[in-house]
Amino acid sequence: MKRCSLLSISILIGALVGASLFAEEAASQPKAAALTALGGKVKETAGVVTGVQFSDCSKLGAAEFKLIGQFKQLKSLVMYGSCKGLNDETLASLSGLSLLDELGIDGMTLGDEGFKHFTALTNLRSLSLFHPSWNFKAFTGAGLSHLKELPKLEKLTFAGSTAGDVALESVGQLTQLKDFRTWHTAQTQAGNAHLLKLSNLKELYIGQRLPMGGKPSAPSFDDSTLATLARIKTLERITLTEARLTLSGIAQLKALSGLKSLKILQVDLPEEDVKKLDATFPGVKVEFKPLTEKERDDLLSKKLKL
Repeated sequence: MKRCSLLSISILIGALVGASLFAEEAASQPKAAALTALGGKVKETAGVVTGVQFSDCSKLGAAEFKLIGQFKQLKSLVMYGSCKGLNDETLASLSGLSLLDELGIDGMTLGDEGFKHFTALTNLRSLSLFHPSWNFKAFTGAGLSHLKELPKLEKLTFAGSTAGDVALESVGQLTQLKDFRTWHTAQTQAGNAHLLKLSNLKELYIGQRLPMGGKPSAPSFDDSTLATLARIKTLERITLTEARLTLSGIAQLKALSGLKSLKILQVDLPEEDVKKLDATFPGVKVEFKPLTEKERDDLLSKKLKL
C-alpha cells in the first residue's frame, strides 16, 4: 500500500510540475490581444496563440512583423490584403517561427535573396504566395529555388505574379512538392515544361497567364500544355482553368494511369465535347463547370491569343 501511495504521489507531483511549466510557458507568451489590436483573427490552444489570420495586412510594418515573430508557438499564419510591408528585411522577423506549418501571404515585396529567410521555417508544409513582388525588379522568380531547403514543404501556391519562366524553372527544383497551384502568372508554354521535374507531384491546379504590358500575348495553357502534363505520371488530381481546350487535347491525360479526379473550370469547351468527357475518362471523377456569359467575356477579353 505504501509503495502504491508513494507511486501515486510521485505521479501527481510530476503532473503538477508539468502543468506548472506549461502554465509558465503560456504566461510568458505575448498576449493575443496585441494581435487582435492589429486586426488579426486569433486562434488559441491551451492559452497559447497557435494561429492568426489577417484579412488586411496593408498597414503592417517592421514593428508589427517583429511582434508576430514573438509568437513562437504559431502553426498557422495567413496574411492577406496587400502585405507590401513584408520585404527582404521584415521577413527575417518571422524566421523564429520554427513550428509554422502553414503560411499564406498576399502582396509581399520580396526580392530573390529575401526568399532565403523562408529556409528557417523548417516545419513548413504549405506555402501560398498571392501577387508576390508584383513588377518588383529584384524578383525574377529565381528566389523560389531557396524553397528546396524545406524538406516538409508539400504544397505551394504561386499565383498572380509578373515573374514567368524563371519562376517555373525554380519550382521545378522543388521535387518534394506533392501539390502545386499556379495561375495568373507570366510563364510561357516553355515554362510549363519544368513541371516535368516534380517527381512526387500528385495534385496540380493550373490556369492561364496574364497578358503583360497591355499587349496581346500567347496563352501559357492550351492543348499542347496537356501533352506535357500527361508525362507527369504521378499525377492523381488535376484542375484546369481559364483556357480554350478540345476533347482531343484533354484526352491526352488518359496516359495518367493513376488519375482519380479531373476538374475543368472556366474553360471554353465545345458542348458536344462536354457530353463525351465521362466516357473518355472511365473510373475518373470528372467535374465540368460551364462558363457563365461574364466568364466567357472575361476569358476572351484578356488579350490572349486564344
